Amino acid sequence: MIAKTLTVVFALLGTPLFIVIAALALLSFHSVDIDPSVIIIEMTRLGDTPLLISLPLFIFAGTMLSESGAPGRILKLSRLLLGWLPGGLAVISLLVCAVFTAFTGASGVTIFALGGLLLPALLKDGYSDRFSLGLITSSGSLGLLFPPSLPLILYGVIAETRIDHLFLAGILPGFLMLFLLCGYAFTSGVVHTREELARESPLQILKETIWELPLPFIIVIGIYGGFLVAGEAAAVTALYVLVVEVLVYRDISFHQIPRIMGRSMMLFGGILVILAASMASTNYLIDQEVPARLFEIISAHIDSKYTFLLLLNVFLLIVGSILDIFSALVLVVPLILPVASGYGIDPIHLGIIFLTNLQIGYCTPPVGLNLFLASYRFKRSIFELYRASLPFLGLLLVTLVLITYIPWLSLALVSWFG
Repeated sequence: MIAKTLTVVFALLGTPLFIVIAALALLSFHSVDIDPSVIIIEMTRLGDTPLLISLPLFIFAGTMLSESGAPGRILKLSRLLLGWLPGGLAVISLLVCAVFTAFTGASGVTIFALGGLLLPALLKDGYSDRFSLGLITSSGSLGLLFPPSLPLILYGVIAETRIDHLFLAGILPGFLMLFLLCGYAFTSGVVHTREELARESPLQILKETIWELPLPFIIVIGIYGGFLVAGEAAAVTALYVLVVEVLVYRDISFHQIPRIMGRSMMLFGGILVILAASMASTNYLIDQEVPARLFEIISAHIDSKYTFLLLLNVFLLIVGSILDIFSALVLVVPLILPVASGYGIDPIHLGIIFLTNLQIGYCTPPVGLNLFLASYRFKRSIFELYRASLPFLGLLLVTLVLITYIPWLSLALVSWFG
């Protein structure tokens, strides 16, 4: 007991999460006289998981894109196509952030990579300072429901759910979220004519972006056309991005590749260690029948599936505002999945609810990660960002309610095409 208390204290003092989780797993197994080497066995078992190979490859592709000039080129093309609409640049910002986050999987990368481009552009276009800050802060985690989202893949590995079904399940909820936010952006009312936007030749802009436009289609058509499984799609995406950014655009030199590869593999290594320790802990919890007992306790007080979903949303919003999304998934999914199954909640629907909550948690006061990242990036007070993000947060919460209580949004495409 003393050892576990000390572990929690070290966690509060900022000890890396994978060390804390691994320590708790080791102590838990030791307390019931099980050989702690089971964690190594779990890591070996993870290495045999076919879906896991897609994670490092998509991480590498996303890191390459964030280091290149891709964000600027995508923004320029989007501005040409949609900038003339009312609130056009705001809509563009939402779409570009969603696409970029889908590939990078981490909202912090989106804020740092795109924030420096989008905030000055929004302010120059006449959008208010509060609106611009709120839009970038809240859209920094958009796109986590779209393929090839890394959290979707990670949930699939933990919950042993098909990745292609999760990719399909996130499309309608993701577009609903974008639709509501874009509707709010339209009301901002800043309008430009096509002539005002044509500072460069449309053909020149299209020529600049022509090599990056096929990326989403490679993944979607490859997987759902039956040509590629998730791991193969990840390999093709990584190779395509490498060739385009290094050989075609030459944004990245050959001597930068080892550094980028090292950065992306460090992120994957952290996820792998956390995942192995967490899955070992999950086995311990199952052996001790913790999920079953947890379900008995909850069901004794809550007999309604809808009340359970309401409390689950509140819990996950709190978790999402405290932990990063990868840690939250490996810690919480193994506990909640059996309980949700007891209430008849589909694991795919549960995954979309999970990710929507954790995505919103990034910009939920008082400690949402996006708020602090944006505060650091834009040199603004955290209270200023609280006020700026509230309207967007309200719309995201409306989306969460719809996604939670209308399972059709998550399951329709799976039943049609899965």
